[in-house]
Amino acid sequence: MARIKGGFKARKRHNKVLKLAKGYRGARSKQYRIAKQSVMRALNSSYAGRKQRKRQFRRLWIARINAAARLSGISYSRFMFGLKQAGIDLNRKMLAEMAVNDAEGFAKLAEIAKEKA
Repeated sequence: MARIKGGFKARKRHNKVLKLAKGYRGARSKQYRIAKQSVMRALNSSYAGRKQRKRQFRRLWIARINAAARLSGISYSRFMFGLKQAGIDLNRKMLAEMAVNDAEGFAKLAEIAKEKA
């Protein structure tokens, strides 16, 4: 049986990695070995970044809710506790949206939370 070299497959694999490394600076976008390392690291970082984005948005929502709640004369923790006691089940994303775009509605929620807390 004749020996078959892996030239076609290897070139295809190399080009796939180099395509992902497009835009990287210097050897990172030109040389396969260095590009492969850079791409692997970038893919790991992007995976971690997708997890961090969720954490960062939650922090942002909490900061916005806290700021709006303090304008209504109540702290964030008392506000959230009051809503829970009142049986109002709104997630932080919607509460933050209300805090920014619907100040009157948020103030009503804050009053309810004050009564229950």
